[in-house]
Amino acid sequence: YLKMANQIVTVLLPEEAIINKIFVLREEKVMLDIHLSEIYGVETRALKQAVRRNRDLFPNDFMFVLSEKEVEIMVSQNVIPSKQSLGGAFPFAFTETGVAMLSSVLKSKKAREINIAVMRAFVALRKMILNNAELRLEIEYIKKKVSNHDKNIELVFQYLDELLEKKENKKERPQIGYKLPKKK
Repeated sequence: YLKMANQIVTVLLPEEAIINKIFVLREEKVMLDIHLSEIYGVETRALKQAVRRNRDLFPNDFMFVLSEKEVEIMVSQNVIPSKQSLGGAFPFAFTETGVAMLSSVLKSKKAREINIAVMRAFVALRKMILNNAELRLEIEYIKKKVSNHDKNIELVFQYLDELLEKKENKKERPQIGYKLPKKK
């Protein structure tokens, strides 16, 4: 949302902008309350207050509070500007299902529209990860093939070494067969 001359202008966020706000914490893809409040156009404290009032809608697999160590990691990765910017409170991290549940807490039409965009971003991210997984499987297949080729090449060189060794160790044998008389 942009405020211009006391009017609120809705700006649809591109998927990439939302995807850049999705992080992995505790092996879950999450969005932080700081970024969600920015996207929804509400203050972070108002978003947190709405969640606290409806805590029963946000079990631990929907939303969790970051630990001190997680906050330090997020600050070091420039996800959060600084610990001071948090005002002494630890951020909430919302999983995909937690973000979906936010639409029931933040009941405005704009919140629902933004929520749909965020859900689409999570789906797009999941598709990218699946495509990445398929590529990894293909790369592993190629690596195995190349590894087998390496083993086969080593075996060929081993056989060649053995043949050369036999040739070098070959004793002078008497010639057998028909001998032509020497010409005078």
